[in-house]
Amino acid sequence: MKHEILKVLGLRALNGGVYELSLSGASEMRAGQFVELAVPGFFLRRPISVADLEDGVLTLLVKEVGEGTKKLRESVKGESVDALTCLGNGFDLSSSSPLLVGGGIGCAPLFKLAKEFAAKGIRPRAVLGFRNAEEAYYLDEFARYCDVTVATDDGSLGIKGNAVSAARDIPHDRFYACGPAVMLRAARVLGEGQISLEARMGCGFGACMGCSIKTTSGYARVCKEGPVFEAAEVIW
Repeated sequence: MKHEILKVLGLRALNGGVYELSLSGASEMRAGQFVELAVPGFFLRRPISVADLEDGVLTLLVKEVGEGTKKLRESVKGESVDALTCLGNGFDLSSSSPLLVGGGIGCAPLFKLAKEFAAKGIRPRAVLGFRNAEEAYYLDEFARYCDVTVATDDGSLGIKGNAVSAARDIPHDRFYACGPAVMLRAARVLGEGQISLEARMGCGFGACMGCSIKTTSGYARVCKEGPVFEAAEVIW
């Protein structure tokens, strides 16, 4: 964990509920790790996964789900942001034929993972799931590094259905998934892989135990031992 003061470089809307926030001054982090940002007027920091990080420029894809993320959306260029960075454990890159499976805002950390595989000369397959076409984002960005399949619940874009069902027939030796809990539970049908969990967090670095989950090895903290776990390790 590091305590860093980052600077806002810019903010742009990706759809009605998701925006891209760019910050400078961040230390290097792995795909799957996250940051916690202080939001003025709020006691608890907001945990947000790392979508991209290059030359100290941190890219966060944020879903506006409450007053904290709404306030964060008001950030202006040049503003300072108090951040805890380098939190949690990231994805491994042991696969030679990876399949990335994202649902909604859970697609965000998979973008950096796709870039990390690409840097190794591996082009992953990615299935990105959304409720409808209006909620889809970053499709062109993913397409630079992945072969992308899109699934929407209503069939308004790509395959009609959820991301896991769209991924079942895609060859792979290991999957990497992030999204809602119902999707992650279902992802076990894809075989061996890793999942990145979302959780409400108090401290974000393992002190408060508020984000503990059950695993085959006992209780584990999403913020400290996770947020990335082996899929077979999590007890739902």
